[in-house]
Amino acid sequence: MRRSAASVGANIAEGCGRGSDADMRRCLQIALGSACETLDHAILARDLELLDANGFARLDAEIEHVRRMLIRLIERLGATSGRRKGGSS
Repeated sequence: MRRSAASVGANIAEGCGRGSDADMRRCLQIALGSACETLDHAILARDLELLDANGFARLDAEIEHVRRMLIRLIERLGATSGRRKGGSS
């Protein structure tokens, strides 16, 4: 769970270092996949009774918040084209 959660931020950081919106979108999509993976780990931890209902509810809400932010960023980048760093499209 820690690895997949850490991967969300790492992929966002990698995308910020890329030169185009398309690369950033790809990294954000990978980050979204990592957020979904983290949720799957949380569900498994709850099902195996390693995580109580309150802990799961808190994690579920936080992961959903992150997922929504990532989806909005992906959608915004999809509405633009070209390079982010002063390039023309």
